[in-house]
Amino acid sequence: MKIFGYRVPMMASLLLWGVLWEILGRLGVVFILPPLSDVLVAAVDLVQQPGWQSATVTTLRAFVIGLALAIGAGIPLGILMGRVRAADALLGMWVNIFSSAPLSALVPVLMILFGFGEATIIAAVFLFSVWIVVLDTRAGVRHITPSLIEMARSYGASPPALFGKVIFFAALPEILAGIRLGVIRGVKGVVIGQLLVAIVGYGALFEAFSRNFRMTQFWALTLMLFAFAIVVGALIERLETRVEFYAGERG
Repeated sequence: MKIFGYRVPMMASLLLWGVLWEILGRLGVVFILPPLSDVLVAAVDLVQQPGWQSATVTTLRAFVIGLALAIGAGIPLGILMGRVRAADALLGMWVNIFSSAPLSALVPVLMILFGFGEATIIAAVFLFSVWIVVLDTRAGVRHITPSLIEMARSYGASPPALFGKVIFFAALPEILAGIRLGVIRGVKGVVIGQLLVAIVGYGALFEAFSRNFRMTQFWALTLMLFAFAIVVGALIERLETRVEFYAGERG
């Protein structure tokens, strides 16, 4: 990013917003917005508390299981839709509906189906993440050059080898992009699910902090979730750059 011809690091934006946050917090303009320095101190104190550690284990477990299920179901379904027109015609409408629908409204339905526990959180993460994985995988498969498939078949590649060694790796850049977006949406799913259930994981902490107006702890927990999503997304994005050469094979 350049301003007046000078290159400005992207981190400068975060620093600017941090300074503005600190100023507004010190001025007391909004009572629910404490100074950023107090929030950071509260974050250091929060990670040392057994309650936060237990909630983190519960939240991470639900997030990892839900995301793993979304990836495990989304990639094969996306490959199927990308390769089989009948499957794409049959499932495409539903995938597009769920990918654009306000999924938060479906979490109460999940609570009826799975109860007020961790299973609902896992289902929420899956529901938020799986559709973008399917769509990006489908897009990657659709962009594979037909000659690449024909060449693999001419060398006698079996169907499992064709899918596992050619199609999957050729579509890998888009698959990783879908996983990266799925991670971000999965964080949203785990937070919304836990907030509505409000008895497990971070949902219970958010409920306790907001009910007792402990806003420094509330914002500290919020920043931790944002940081987690950003770091994991950045790691997957770096992995994307390492496999970008596969895109060139598709013409």
